[in-house]
Amino acid sequence: MSRKKWKKFPPETIERLFAAVEEDDKIGTSSVLPERIRLQYSADNVYHCYSLCLQFWLEGVNRVALLQLVKKVMQGGILNDDERMQYKYIRARYKHLRFAQRLYTKKHEAGLFFRQTTVLLGHFQDAFRNQNKKNINLYGRLLKVYFSPPVWVRVHSSLRHAVLDDEQGFERYRQQQIKRLKNMIINPELTGKEFHTVRKIISQQVSYYDTLRSLNPDNLDARQLSGFLSNINGLMGDRHDEMVADKLSGRRSYSESSLMANNIRQPIELFLTRYPL
Repeated sequence: MSRKKWKKFPPETIERLFAAVEEDDKIGTSSVLPERIRLQYSADNVYHCYSLCLQFWLEGVNRVALLQLVKKVMQGGILNDDERMQYKYIRARYKHLRFAQRLYTKKHEAGLFFRQTTVLLGHFQDAFRNQNKKNINLYGRLLKVYFSPPVWVRVHSSLRHAVLDDEQGFERYRQQQIKRLKNMIINPELTGKEFHTVRKIISQQVSYYDTLRSLNPDNLDARQLSGFLSNINGLMGDRHDEMVADKLSGRRSYSESSLMANNIRQPIELFLTRYPL
């Protein structure tokens, strides 16, 4: 399914999604989980979800403003609180739309330039958080290329001309991801890369339910699932930050395996028991 004219949502819908994304890694959120996760898909559902995620990105990402933040850090400047929040929110919109491309498009993957930009934004953030000048310069130079006008225009075009999957393909993809998650956490220990892969699957699920509850505030299941998975996402995010800091400082190799904490493993296992496969 391909639709070049995307649905336009009112400001209050965008505000609900912004609030949901702001909480998508909030620890201590709702621990309530529906007894059984209902799978309700339609072509319109896929279309509306992608339309909202695209609008969320288009209205919240400013190429020039982001370049100014990157250049300031590269020149040795320190972002103030407002600038850090601005960077955080731009990166969050990139991540949310990247998940949308994986979830809703026919290929179930983000476009090359968009995917790489999202990854670079994360690496650059890790670099300035840990004051790693070498990586600040490396990733900063790459981001300047990716935010150059020719690349920017190409990315915009690819996002607007995305080909969406139908309801059967969407359901099949999500079930494949859940099966992959189930197989991965069978192992009591995970490397940094494996842990990060598990978190990406969780984060992607959070993004879907964030979008659903923003489209329909009365969808109780979506709100419960969003809250339940956000707590896991937050715990995993804190742990992954520790892994990255250990890697950058040389204290611990990212490829070294370690046990997954029970407060992360147990809710993931509960989620899996409720998910129909």
